[in-house]
Amino acid sequence: MTLVKARFAGYSSLASLPSDTVSPKALSRSSALFLAGHRALDFLNTRTRVKEDLVDLLQTDEDVLIWLKQAGFPAPIIEGITEPLALLRSARSLRESIRSLVEKRKKGRRGDPSILNSFLAASQSYPQLVWNKSTTLAMDTVRRQDTAESILAPVAEAAADLLTTADFKLVKRCEEETCVLWFSDQTKSHRRRWCSVEICGNRHKVAAYRERRRYQSASRD
Repeated sequence: MTLVKARFAGYSSLASLPSDTVSPKALSRSSALFLAGHRALDFLNTRTRVKEDLVDLLQTDEDVLIWLKQAGFPAPIIEGITEPLALLRSARSLRESIRSLVEKRKKGRRGDPSILNSFLAASQSYPQLVWNKSTTLAMDTVRRQDTAESILAPVAEAAADLLTTADFKLVKRCEEETCVLWFSDQTKSHRRRWCSVEICGNRHKVAAYRERRRYQSASRD
């Protein structure tokens, strides 16, 4: 089983349970999905839906750090750097700012970039030469990471890149009615409809099949 399918299997098993029986810790371990095709959209997808309820997969500072590491962003040790839950609060603020901007951009409307810009302003980095294992030189980037905003600045940069360079005809929200996940359609046909065929695509097929059966049954009666 691939990692993607394993994560979706975990999500599917959680989705079958009553929402009040699923702990945030279990959700964060099972449902951190990286299927959007762009890390800024993956960040939006840390708020998802389990059954009828919206669930935030980011519940602690540690959750944010785990997600940053999984997404390939720098994830420092924050003990003594930020106040407890400061990183969580900042991550949620940044995420919902990005969500608003993506939704406005998708509709061809202007949004307010002030919150996103504040995180971009916290980004300070410089290049540094390092020796890699094969004794050849490489250029590395050293980032400031002494505040919650500076830690999250790379996510803000990814969002700014998405908003300014992406073809928003291909930035889509899953067509399953109750799903809130976004993705960048990178298929050759550009006809991707679901966050995942395994979950929402299959759910749609099952619902369509049941509807056809009901219609056929009603027609026979």
